[in-house]
Amino acid sequence: MINLTINGKACQAPEGLTILKAAELNGIHIPKLCYLDKIHQFGACRICVVEVEGARNLQASCMVEARDGMVIHTNSNRVREARKVLYQLLIADHNQDCLACERSGNCELQALGRELGVDENKYTVNKLDYDLDVCESLTRDPSKCILCRRCVSACQDIQKVYAIGAQNRGFKTVIAPPFSDPIGDTNCAFCGQCTVVCPVGALQETSHKERVWAALNDPNKYVIVQPAPAVRAGIGECFDMDAGTCQTGRLVAALRRMGFDDVFDTNWAADLTILEEGTEFLGRVKSALTDGKAVLPMCTSCSPGWIKFIESTFPTELDHLSTCKSPHMMFGAVIKSYYAKKIGKKPEDIFVVSIMPCTAKKTEISRPELENDGNPNVDAVLTVRELGDMIKSAGIDFKSLPEEKFDDPLGFSTGAADIFGLTGGVMEAALRTVYEIITGRELPWPDLHVPPIVGLEQIKEATIKLENVLPAWSILEGFEVKIAVTSGLAGARKLMDQVKAGTSPYHFIEVMGCPGGCITGGGQPRTADVEVTRQKRMEALYKEDEGKELRKSHENPYLLEFYKEWGEPCGHNSHIYLHTHYVPRGQYNELTDENFVVKK
Repeated sequence: MINLTINGKACQAPEGLTILKAAELNGIHIPKLCYLDKIHQFGACRICVVEVEGARNLQASCMVEARDGMVIHTNSNRVREARKVLYQLLIADHNQDCLACERSGNCELQALGRELGVDENKYTVNKLDYDLDVCESLTRDPSKCILCRRCVSACQDIQKVYAIGAQNRGFKTVIAPPFSDPIGDTNCAFCGQCTVVCPVGALQETSHKERVWAALNDPNKYVIVQPAPAVRAGIGECFDMDAGTCQTGRLVAALRRMGFDDVFDTNWAADLTILEEGTEFLGRVKSALTDGKAVLPMCTSCSPGWIKFIESTFPTELDHLSTCKSPHMMFGAVIKSYYAKKIGKKPEDIFVVSIMPCTAKKTEISRPELENDGNPNVDAVLTVRELGDMIKSAGIDFKSLPEEKFDDPLGFSTGAADIFGLTGGVMEAALRTVYEIITGRELPWPDLHVPPIVGLEQIKEATIKLENVLPAWSILEGFEVKIAVTSGLAGARKLMDQVKAGTSPYHFIEVMGCPGGCITGGGQPRTADVEVTRQKRMEALYKEDEGKELRKSHENPYLLEFYKEWGEPCGHNSHIYLHTHYVPRGQYNELTDENFVVKK
């Protein structure tokens, strides 16, 4: 421990901390903007400057280590005036059309100005002309960028995708893809982690709100909505409710009051995915043991950010991906084929809306290889943040809503579906079903949960030995299934390097594109304390799973009834509607199929 004095108060702190962390540990707040704990520590904005006795210049508290005997002033007149000038310089080149900005009222730059007491802008600069950069998932507005570089850290240090960085120098510096190419034409995975950390409106999801409002107000459209598992663990935060409070019932009630004709649940399709993906995996393992022709390891295909990453970075390894569409795309395909016939509607008259914690899902629904009969499986994707905005604009008091249930038959799910939103959840759900089908017994569950610590390329692995199998599966007697789980694209890169080199020891790999899984997807509510919020959301979904009577996908009674009409998993109808192929793109889209066009 070291001893120091902050604002006249004797303080102690562990050796090695920065001044900022030492002050926080002693209950002393220092304003900051670019700094994000364990994500970004760069000292770009200088808002956190403090006065250290004996030092000639003000010190950036997020960068300077606290030393024994230091005397520090965090709120002197010199410090306050310097922060105001620094803030005014920041906003001098910032687009100040706040009324038209999605982040207005939820903008860290606005909040900082109020905290610092800045009520005027003394400086003007020759503003550069910036073009708005819009793709299906993300909208980049350089006129609002304050060059804090948080997004760069999220992309390069956390995800290790390297899609954006600082381009040019001096006053011409801009955060953009290499050569300032459009973001939609790069190797960007569209995971949206940059939108979560951006303190202003420079990076955000491309909005589908007006698209959804138009459908809801179109008398000729039958509008169906489906929220993903992680949505119920995040939506409450949009209404100042504590993180980790599952709001499933109120979510259903809000969607119903917005005017959706059917309120179904992506969880039903998560159970569907397990039967399809589990059947596919068993088929590959049996083939590997008989003719040796199966491609292993098989990788999960639920995360579109991960899919885009492997298409761009490992395009020669696409055969390792499960051919299953993601759950919400399967759901859309079922709605516009099976369910459309049930209710006597034409597929083109049905409008399917997915509520997702993910920005990459917006690009996913535009992929032509995921269409059926010329119709997209899903017509619009709303992030959790977008849904929160729409509920508020509809005048719905979310907190006072009653608890309501999803509509049947496509609203019922098992506990296995709830944990799809967590790292390790898809793998656990799949193994609960696969192990019981093979052995007739419940899985003696190995802990596959990967602690989602930001910045670490964590991989969790396990081996499950198949013993005392049922006669129909005798070929698998004694087979040891080696599995691996990771979340975040940095871990995915490590696993795929092994696959590409032919040294991977695994048979089944789960990858989620965002650290911790969908609970921290690019479309979830922003939070100041990422790790605590992530843990609470995770606990909320595990609680949902544990609270259900049925916890294995193959026990879903509505799903079993569906297959009686649909046909067996991985059968004829499934291959037409529920499975797909992938597009080799390459790092610079040099391998993109000529027939594939991203809609602008």
